[in-house]
Amino acid sequence: MSEGAEQAGPGGDPAGAGGSAVDAVVRQIRLLIAEAGLKVGDSLPTERELGLRCNASRNTVREAMRILKAYGLVDVRPKVGATITDNRMSRAFDLFSFDTLEVSRKTFSDVQAFRDLLEVGAADQILDRLRDEDVADLRRLNDRLHGIHDIQEASEFDFAFHTRLVAILDNAAILDVYKVMKPVILRIMQKGKTRRSYKTETHAEHDSVIDALAAGDRLAFQYRLRSHLMIGFRNFKEELA
Repeated sequence: MSEGAEQAGPGGDPAGAGGSAVDAVVRQIRLLIAEAGLKVGDSLPTERELGLRCNASRNTVREAMRILKAYGLVDVRPKVGATITDNRMSRAFDLFSFDTLEVSRKTFSDVQAFRDLLEVGAADQILDRLRDEDVADLRRLNDRLHGIHDIQEASEFDFAFHTRLVAILDNAAILDVYKVMKPVILRIMQKGKTRRSYKTETHAEHDSVIDALAAGDRLAFQYRLRSHLMIGFRNFKEELA
C-alpha cells in the first residue's frame, strides 16, 4: 500500500461502516485500547504497526492520533511514541472553555449554586460515607493555607480542599464534573481575597465545616458550608455586557 493511499474496507469504503478513513482508525484504536485492557501509562503500537492493523496509511494513523491526543486519550512524544493518558476532562474544558478573566455576580451566583448542589446538597451522603482519614485529609489540606505565598497558591489549596470533600462521595462522574469547573472556581476564589484572608478567614471557615463533619452535625455542616460559599458576593460586579 502506498503512503497516503487507503485500501478499501468492506464494500469498498475505506472507512468501513461510514465516515472518513481517519474516523475509522480512531474507532479501531479505541477498540484496541478497550480489548487489550490498556491502562494509563501503557504504550500503543507504533504508527507502522497501527497502519498494518487498521489497514491504513501512516498519514491517516497520524491524523487519528492527533484527534485522540486532542481529546486527552493519548500522549504522543518523540522517541517515546504514544501512551495512554487521562486528560479527557481538562481537554474537554480546553475545547469548550469560556472567558474567566472577569466574573459577574450572576456568574458567581450560578457557579456557587452549582457547588451548593454538589457539596451542601450531598450532606447526608457525605456524612454516611465519612471516614476518619477523610477528616484528617481535610484538616491537612486546610492547614496548608497557613504557609501560602500568593493568591494562586492559596486558591489551589482551597480548591483541593473542596475537591477532597466532594471525593468523599466516591462518585467519579460527579468529581469529573466538579474538576471541569476548576478555572472559573479558582477565579471566584481569587477575586477579592488576600493572603491574610486565606490564612485567617478561609482557614477558620474550613475548620468550622470540618468540625461539623467530625461531629456528624448535618445542619451545622450545611449552614457553615453554604455561608462559606456565598461569602464574597459583594466583590463581584453586576452582570457584564
